[in-house]
Amino acid sequence: MMAASSSRVPSPGWLLAAHCALLLALAGAGAARGHPPALSSTFYDASCPGAHDVVRRVIQDARVSDPRIPASLIRLHFHDCFVNGCDGSLLLDDDLPAIRTEKTVPANNNSARGFPVVDGIKRALEAACPGIVSCADILALAAEISVEISGGPSWRVLLGRRDGTKTNVESANKLPSPFDSLDKLQQKFRNVNLDDTDLVALQGAHTFGKVRCQVTRENCTAGQPEGTLENLDQVTPNVFDNKYYGNLLHGQAQLPSDQVMLSDAAAPATTAPIVHRFASNQKDFFGNFVASMIKMGNISPLTERDGEIRKNCRRVNSKGY
Repeated sequence: MMAASSSRVPSPGWLLAAHCALLLALAGAGAARGHPPALSSTFYDASCPGAHDVVRRVIQDARVSDPRIPASLIRLHFHDCFVNGCDGSLLLDDDLPAIRTEKTVPANNNSARGFPVVDGIKRALEAACPGIVSCADILALAAEISVEISGGPSWRVLLGRRDGTKTNVESANKLPSPFDSLDKLQQKFRNVNLDDTDLVALQGAHTFGKVRCQVTRENCTAGQPEGTLENLDQVTPNVFDNKYYGNLLHGQAQLPSDQVMLSDAAAPATTAPIVHRFASNQKDFFGNFVASMIKMGNISPLTERDGEIRKNCRRVNSKGY
């Protein structure tokens, strides 16, 4: 595990260079494994040039009636990529005995949401360019757009993932938990080749959205019934910014797994300096968040002839849907 460094993104020029270097490294790593570097920010430029605009329009429409949707959609991308890689497995419904859904594991049950919006995006894309855009890529695009329209950074999403045809409930049961210790969080991130800076940056997505009170540090002690929703960031709950890290510095993180990045005995040598850095410099946070999102989005994607392009994100094609 990497210790906290003094700086990861000191300038916009460095970020651009690092972004390019990351893309080259990913391409080289793919070639070294015998797989072509299939993910590309221009993957749909010829086959579905309006894909990004279609996804953005559906999300914007959904956000009018549900301001939580951007935060919910980025969470789907996280929980998809941490299980089986970024293959859309989280979107599959039960189709027993072959498919057991990941939606009902503790980390997702009654908390993972936004599936009807994904369905709407898929329908719109199938109408515009049938059989072209995968459900896994929909989640990646939706995550970027959700951040950008909420005031956060934008980036060119690497695309070309294909959809998996199976789920992994055992792995889904090991998703990061709101009650994880720092050591457990670090190990779970290491398991998918994400380091301490990635951990602190990606946890920054808790700067918007809501959470059920029973998983907060207060645990519904204000007298709310279980299921009461609390803003993850009490300052700017619907804006993607760096206020989340200021909350941590004041001991006001909603989730136990957030506050441990400062309070754990190992934090001063690992995550705490990164939290302080992001709290004092939003540009630094944004740059690192983008780098970490690109890195996370490259966890074991299916490409070329692996997997399929689902017609319905909830069902595999081989079942006749």
